[in-house]
Amino acid sequence: MLRKRGSAILFGVFLFVAWNAIVVLYLWGRPLSGREEREMDGGRGGADLAGDVIHMAEAFEAELEMQRKILLQIQGHRSLWEQPNENGASRIGPPQVVIPILVIACNRVTVKRCLDKLLEYRPSAELYPIIVSQDCGHAETAQVIGSYGSQVTHLKQPDLSDIAVRPEHKKFQGYYKISRHYRWALNQVFNSLSHSSVVIVEDDLEVAPDFFEYFRSLHPILKSDRSLWCVSAWNDNGRDGYVDPGKADLLYRTDFFPGLGWMMLKELWVELEPKWPGAFWDDWMRQPDQRRDRACIRPEISRTLTFGRKGVSLGQFYDKYLRYIKLNSEFVPFTKLDLAYLKEEKYKEIFEKQVYSAHLVKYEEVQRGQLKGAGPFCLHYSSKDGFKVLAKNLGVMEDLKSGVPRTGYRGVVSFLSRGRRIFLAPPPGWSKYDPTWS
Repeated sequence: MLRKRGSAILFGVFLFVAWNAIVVLYLWGRPLSGREEREMDGGRGGADLAGDVIHMAEAFEAELEMQRKILLQIQGHRSLWEQPNENGASRIGPPQVVIPILVIACNRVTVKRCLDKLLEYRPSAELYPIIVSQDCGHAETAQVIGSYGSQVTHLKQPDLSDIAVRPEHKKFQGYYKISRHYRWALNQVFNSLSHSSVVIVEDDLEVAPDFFEYFRSLHPILKSDRSLWCVSAWNDNGRDGYVDPGKADLLYRTDFFPGLGWMMLKELWVELEPKWPGAFWDDWMRQPDQRRDRACIRPEISRTLTFGRKGVSLGQFYDKYLRYIKLNSEFVPFTKLDLAYLKEEKYKEIFEKQVYSAHLVKYEEVQRGQLKGAGPFCLHYSSKDGFKVLAKNLGVMEDLKSGVPRTGYRGVVSFLSRGRRIFLAPPPGWSKYDPTWS
């Protein structure tokens, strides 16, 4: 890298010197004007030759000054053309990609808590523009959002009408409106504002100090690895006591779409938008026709925390799970870490070896605290009901979507129990999910 960078600098110096040499030759060899020829013919050549040299020197000096200003401008913009490589070293390249943060808002004035943290931790307004898309037409919430002025862009979803639904779905009107809002807001980000990626945050989420660093570091992998379709800040089983506080830098692949602070690319929106559902968009994302065997990246320790018990879901899972999610407090310099282990083939090999080489134990041993050694340990399940019973008794989320357990990768759910790593896993030889496990 240093050799390439040095070559680029030498080439630039060569161009600079060559250009000025051309200017000097041009000035030296330019034809004399009629006045200068007459003066030479009149015998005043000696005096005018000195004037000629002085005039040429002044022109040359002016040209050098112009070139100096150009070099200073280049130097001033240098930081925009430098970005860290995967090892954290600086390199010359195109400007860093802009990753907008889309905040989905409605009628909660507590959006202030969400926006305050985003603005507190945001390292650059240019690289991370905050776009707040508001539905519902709630005046007090609009006033809160408006109080941030130019720090955020405030969009208002124009269609506030009720949506025609079949009678048995009238109680789900809120879910239909949320899905309509998402579609409109994402079209604004990708089509009207022409962004190439977005991180979606709902108005009841608080972010961690390294929230922006996390997504910045994973953007290149999301873009290059076609087996991935999202990056999420959320761990569904990330309650205190179920995650390793000493491994804030640990990341996973997961087959379960987590949501709750997640990044997607425009290419995915182009794929999903034509068939976007009328309601329940997040569960729709978890269906095989949308997931298409693609995975997301998630952290060991969540980079978002939900504080919104009230909403259309009426606090589903909140009191039992979500309120206890541990929010990361340690800043991890992800952009300086080697994250190549998250690429599909490498990750699959390492993860499966780690899981199936772990000591196989029975549930009773885990429950009674009879595990010996530091672990990790593996606990097998072989049926839908078997998974649900073990998950419930171990304190992790037991629901499945199209056969995929929350946080699961190739059927494996990883968590801590009494300080030891447990892999709740199907037997070796697992090949695919059973959509009837739902």
